[in-house]
Amino acid sequence: MKNKIAKLRKQQRYSQALLAQAANVTRQTINAIENDKYDPSLGLAFKLAKILGVTVDELFCPGEKENEKDD
Repeated sequence: MKNKIAKLRKQQRYSQALLAQAANVTRQTINAIENDKYDPSLGLAFKLAKILGVTVDELFCPGEKENEKDD
């Protein structure tokens, strides 16, 4: 599932490690989610959205192709 985590994380000057710490997961988990190798649980999706100040709908783009995302 495509997502905007990396974009929002960088805009807010979070490192992967800092975001992971705030979400109580590993940096590797954040990396896997950002690279579409892992879909987070619903609870983690809501936690990440809250930390980044957006809704889950704004953070994740089910079925959307990478080049269709607005940068």
